Amino acid sequence: MTSDVETLPHRHVLTAPTVPASVRLVREEAEATFDSWGITASHPTMGPALLILSELVTNSVRHAAERSPGLTVVFAVGEYTLAFAVHDRHPHHPGVVPTGGTGGLATVAQVTAESGGTCVLRRDADGSGKAVWITLPL
Repeated sequence: MTSDVETLPHRHVLTAPTVPASVRLVREEAEATFDSWGITASHPTMGPALLILSELVTNSVRHAAERSPGLTVVFAVGEYTLAFAVHDRHPHHPGVVPTGGTGGLATVAQVTAESGGTCVLRRDADGSGKAVWITLPL
């Protein structure tokens, strides 16, 4: 599994408003995009990927909407790696993804780890936003 998502051959970018309806919109777009790349709903990675993605978009909707009217989702895939990121322009950056406890990021960390994946938080260069990048093995 490559951790360098920039080298993955397939990419798709979606922008959406930071509103509750975007959780479903992003999930449906993910399913359609991954399916077009040959990763069907029955693939064992899809369940965890969709759960993680839904949690990340929900977090942006709940915590960033006031400062970030939109969010961006990047989908990418390679031979052995499925990757995606959720980006918003809220400046709060939690530092690291918590590995214990409750809440959306804790769920993301747990499901990612159980799936053999990685989770990286990247702050925007200007400090006014961040992205959470997930990579999962295929």
